[in-house]
Amino acid sequence: MKILVTGADGQLGSSLKKAFSSHPEIEVDYTDADTLDITSREDVAAYLSKKSYDLLINCAAYTAVDKAESDALTATKINTEAVGILAAEAKKRHTRVMHFSTDYVFPGDHTCRPYNEHDEPDPHTIYGRTKLDGEAILKSFCPDAIIIRTAWLYCENGHNFVKTMLEKGRQNVPLRVVCDQIGTPTYAGDLATAVCEIISSGKWCPGIYHFTNEGVASWYDFAKAIFRIAEVPAEVAPCMSHEYASAARRPLYSLLDKTKIKKTYSLKIPYWEDSLQRCIEKIMRTENITTK
Repeated sequence: MKILVTGADGQLGSSLKKAFSSHPEIEVDYTDADTLDITSREDVAAYLSKKSYDLLINCAAYTAVDKAESDALTATKINTEAVGILAAEAKKRHTRVMHFSTDYVFPGDHTCRPYNEHDEPDPHTIYGRTKLDGEAILKSFCPDAIIIRTAWLYCENGHNFVKTMLEKGRQNVPLRVVCDQIGTPTYAGDLATAVCEIISSGKWCPGIYHFTNEGVASWYDFAKAIFRIAEVPAEVAPCMSHEYASAARRPLYSLLDKTKIKKTYSLKIPYWEDSLQRCIEKIMRTENITTK
């Protein structure tokens, strides 16, 4: 099998590199913004013409949620238009597509149960809207695509909540973290493992799926767990969302129901605190962070 991964320098893309390293039977090419401009139809067509790919995994995305409110043009170009380009060129070559979306496609006002794949999306941010539009344009070109929505993604690489908290915690300054936004942290390594399991299963079931780690947390819970596991004596206090100014509205409740993906592909998904432990241990080893 020959696979092309776009956005390989991001959190999920870099995690896929590690996951695929355990699958020598799969030939994978990785691209980033420097090696492939996915917003250029000519560049995408030329790149896909180099090799007959069986699967295109699009990890590229514009994820600056607040910045998107004032830069909708760029967010749309990457999250919607580029997805259309990739989908159209993949369709011409009979290449399957796997794409990733977000909990931000939902309004975040559920309180009774997690969102499932049949719930009606209603994004309240530019970021969420561009991601939902990306889903739609992909399905229009490639109805046999797999779309995986995820949330609160982090890993040992790049910029994310875990690394930010560790950095701020070591500075010994009081921190305030919102406690009224509920969801589930997702370790990119676990999502990458799930992708490999889906591909290795030999079973391609098109459609939209939800994936996060197991369990429930607020961002405050998440921060407290980071400091506890890393043994960083940080002072962190809870606050409400309205006390934290942001350009984009955050979902107050964005739990995703993972029943479909677990049943379809027999996935066993780790609990978020267990995965956080593994991630922080890797960070400590690779960056030599002092724990106390």
